[in-house]
Amino acid sequence: MTTTTGTMAPRPINTTGLPSSLDEVVDRARTLRPELEKDAHEIDAKGVDPTRNMRLISEAGINAINVPAELGGLWTGPSFGGWKQTIDTLSELSAADGSTGQCWVSSTLVAREIFAAHELPVSTREQIAKEYLFEGRRFVASNAETGGTGRVIGRHVDGGIIVSGVKTFNTNSGGGGRDFLSVSFSLLSKDGNPDNGTRHHALIRIDDPAIAAGHDWDNMGQRGTYSQTIEYKDVFVPDGWHFPAHVADPYFFCAAMLLHAGLLQGIGEGAYAAAINFIKQLNRPSMPKFETATNDPLIHRQLGDMSTALAASRALMLAVAEELEAPERIANPEVMAIKGFRAKVASTTAGMEVSSRIHDLTGARSTSNKFRLDRFWRNARTFGSHDSIDSKNAFIGAFDLAGQLPAIPDYIRI
Repeated sequence: MTTTTGTMAPRPINTTGLPSSLDEVVDRARTLRPELEKDAHEIDAKGVDPTRNMRLISEAGINAINVPAELGGLWTGPSFGGWKQTIDTLSELSAADGSTGQCWVSSTLVAREIFAAHELPVSTREQIAKEYLFEGRRFVASNAETGGTGRVIGRHVDGGIIVSGVKTFNTNSGGGGRDFLSVSFSLLSKDGNPDNGTRHHALIRIDDPAIAAGHDWDNMGQRGTYSQTIEYKDVFVPDGWHFPAHVADPYFFCAAMLLHAGLLQGIGEGAYAAAINFIKQLNRPSMPKFETATNDPLIHRQLGDMSTALAASRALMLAVAEELEAPERIANPEVMAIKGFRAKVASTTAGMEVSSRIHDLTGARSTSNKFRLDRFWRNARTFGSHDSIDSKNAFIGAFDLAGQLPAIPDYIRI
């Protein structure tokens, strides 16, 4: 077994063909992690899409965890079947590179949404599964409209629908080619009033000539996520490639918070492993009175503090994920939502704390851009700013006082 921080060498496994179990998916992600780390510097320095990393993930068969068994994958059971291994896999990928982890988790959510949409023809879902499993196809959750031009709308035409409007946040859209945008929109009713429309999704190829990519993502961290603006200029979507939105699974908030936790947990673990490696190579103590770093009790104490924090947040995250997989024996959705929020708070706090403290251990030399150790903190801080820890703690505290779930939109932007 590896440690929670991935500092022990992974055992060699066969990565040809699709994995045969959920645990093998995690093993393959752990084995792949050192190879994915090789591109992390360039992804961060240039803000480029993690193209090679995403191809390697696909070739290792890791995407099988999000494809139903009847379509050739490993997903069985409830909506969030295999969630523990999914979160564990995400942490390994994010430890290698935060942008790679976020791009993969974007595909994860969209894939599960698409394969659960039985309104789509079987032939459509079979084709998508084949492309996802064997052709490296990626998925984009094209949902956010904040700061855009208003609601994205769709209207019926012969043989399909026309989609028009702007989405302002499109993580994982840098792969280009035949990758899929899963676009949420309001399908107009006969009166043409968007307020009377119904929520739908359309599957649109990124290389469709009727879309325009903004190439406007240039943030402090998570620079390779390519979370750019995309405009849909009367895009035609044929019947069989769009479907009505489903009522959200009652356990969705728990599942989503665990995904957030997995990303921040991985970034923290990646920072810790990078710090350990740097300290071993430089072997520079914190003060001249200590001969080497390996004999420096101050460094030992800080490492132990960080290691324990990461181990505690990982244990909570995976325990909640395991509980989520068995709906017949778990708490009600409200209680599970709170557990998910707690897991995110714990992993976010640990990830940001560790990634910000590693320079105290490694000294000024480690701030050189040739190491880019600061990328871990910038990645953690950027994703951690999605919604504040204070708001989540307030949400949890309000639940503990009242014994019922507060109104989520009062605390969290959705």
